[in-house]
Amino acid sequence: MNKLLSQFLLVLILNMSVKAALALDSQPFPDVKEGVVTLQVQEPSHKTGYTVGDVLTRHLIVTIKKPYKLIPESLPIVGYEKKYKGQPLGIDLSDLKHTEKDESGQVIHDITLSYQVFTNSVVAKPGALPTEYLRLINTESNGKEVVKFRIPSWEFVISPLSIFGQVKVEDDMDGFRGPLLLDASAEKKRLKILLTLFGLSLLGLLYILGKHAWLPRMGGPFAKAFRAIRQLPNDQAGIQAAVSKVHESLNATSGSSLFSDNLDAFLEKKPAFKAIKHEIEQFFGLSRHIFFEPNAKHDIGNEPIQWLAEFCRRCRDCERGLLPDSLTSDNKV
Repeated sequence: MNKLLSQFLLVLILNMSVKAALALDSQPFPDVKEGVVTLQVQEPSHKTGYTVGDVLTRHLIVTIKKPYKLIPESLPIVGYEKKYKGQPLGIDLSDLKHTEKDESGQVIHDITLSYQVFTNSVVAKPGALPTEYLRLINTESNGKEVVKFRIPSWEFVISPLSIFGQVKVEDDMDGFRGPLLLDASAEKKRLKILLTLFGLSLLGLLYILGKHAWLPRMGGPFAKAFRAIRQLPNDQAGIQAAVSKVHESLNATSGSSLFSDNLDAFLEKKPAFKAIKHEIEQFFGLSRHIFFEPNAKHDIGNEPIQWLAEFCRRCRDCERGLLPDSLTSDNKV
């Protein structure tokens, strides 16, 4: 008997609370004056993709200046489903958390509202967290001044659990959906790597083939001699000038006059030139043939100016710390 009486009283109290809330909604209270209430709202993170059973949470920070005070009974009622034009909205307030902090001249209310979706459809349809009204009372008016403050609604889209039939994306570009973005992070990463490799490749080509001395080791003696030899004519005077240019470069690189008898000492001092030791010996033979011994053998071929330019290029690679490629009689400059 006592149990039945307790249940009856609980139902009666709930009905009275709902009727009181409806009565507050129906009363034409004026809006609160501007500047009395400050509202900060943190809405759910997205507006689409919600289905039946999902919970949407709104976090409100309501700051009320004194002498106005919040009427606690005007807070939304958990379990009370609002209606629009007599039809249930399908959005139920499932939880409410409320704390307040009294400061000098104002009271800060921290309110968390959790709404649960209780509606579904075969197609996506709009939904909204309902507009809420808070009642405030002026404590200096002896209860005669009651005003209301409006918390605006928040619209979103309720998605169906399953889709029937075909859906054309171009006919379903709802404003709530937002742009359909593709994840391009992997492509961007690969593009950055390729651009870096491309830049390094260009730098390497400039370093190998560059004519100017704005990179390290690009202003060496053989680099200058190579540029000069390529401009010389293919005659006896041009060949003599080219041989002299190479001698000058060898001497500048060695730090002293370089000949066949001190070549090994030079290679120990400059090991990068060991790869072209045979070509250096051929050059000394060509030098003797041009200046001192016309019958001296050199195995250069019939195009000494071309060979000298290619030999000077290989010496330039050595002074830059690069590995020279193989030298043949058919190489072109």
